[in-house]
Amino acid sequence: MASLYFQFALKSLLLVCLFHVSFAARKLNELVQDQPQLLRYHDGALLYGKISVNLIWYGNFKPSQRAIISDFVTSLSVSPSSLKNSQPSVAKWWETTEKYYHLTSKKNTLSLTLGKQILDAKYSLGKSLTNKQIVELASKGDQKDAVNIVLTSSDVTVEGFCLNKCGTHGSALGSKSGNIKSRNSRFAYIWVGNSETQCPGYCAWPFHQPTYGPQSPPLVAPNNDVGLDGMVINLASLLAGTATNPFGNGYFQGPKEAPLEAASACPGVYGKGAYPGYAGDLLVDSTTGASYNAHGNNGRKYLVPALYDPSTSACSPLV
Repeated sequence: MASLYFQFALKSLLLVCLFHVSFAARKLNELVQDQPQLLRYHDGALLYGKISVNLIWYGNFKPSQRAIISDFVTSLSVSPSSLKNSQPSVAKWWETTEKYYHLTSKKNTLSLTLGKQILDAKYSLGKSLTNKQIVELASKGDQKDAVNIVLTSSDVTVEGFCLNKCGTHGSALGSKSGNIKSRNSRFAYIWVGNSETQCPGYCAWPFHQPTYGPQSPPLVAPNNDVGLDGMVINLASLLAGTATNPFGNGYFQGPKEAPLEAASACPGVYGKGAYPGYAGDLLVDSTTGASYNAHGNNGRKYLVPALYDPSTSACSPLV
């Protein structure tokens, strides 16, 4: 399983924190750090063609909460020109991942669409899950030409959740039940937890007061749900990592066991002028006071992380 861990210990407001990472999970606390080096391609397979994004909802989610995530996924594939009056958009943000594909010799493209949604509201595996059980849940979705996303509700604990991770992405061996016939074929999966009641200061910043580090007032969540808006941030980061490094040998920086990826190379950056404890200069909804940087489907507004732009070798926020 791939997971990215980052933590910081701040001794004073004048000291910049150190952080550690491990493969592809968004770490609990975020720290702005410049990454001038280009993420190197390790010659592995990338996702390409039409890929279905299947959502596996584990636990108690309201229909309105599920809509926040599903609208985000559909926003990835909307033509930016169709949202010309609602820019910047989630689709425009996603275009940065396409630049990684243009650097490969095959120059394939990726198109994500919302696939099936599976509801497990009865907690079939209980309310305390291991990493192995996350993979088991991810395997419930179709595995051929798909990314399966497991989303756990706020009353579900997951191994390592809130201690050293907010979500993970990785790959697992496929099965015949998942419409994969080849014995050695793998499918990509993501897990993200709702941190609202367990660790919002870790996994839902900047929509909650941070547990450590510089203390600034939390921002108003654009969908009026701190837990779900925090999940969108983590999901966005992990989707970018999955697209550019789905099987652990794509684009990343550093050792394979603890790499930086397209979004995790730019932790804590959501707008220009970001620094530790400050998400950057964001757009603000004049009616609700909510902070965001991207427009989505159905009039949604979202906050998405800056991505490392391989064409400029710099973190590139939308605003």
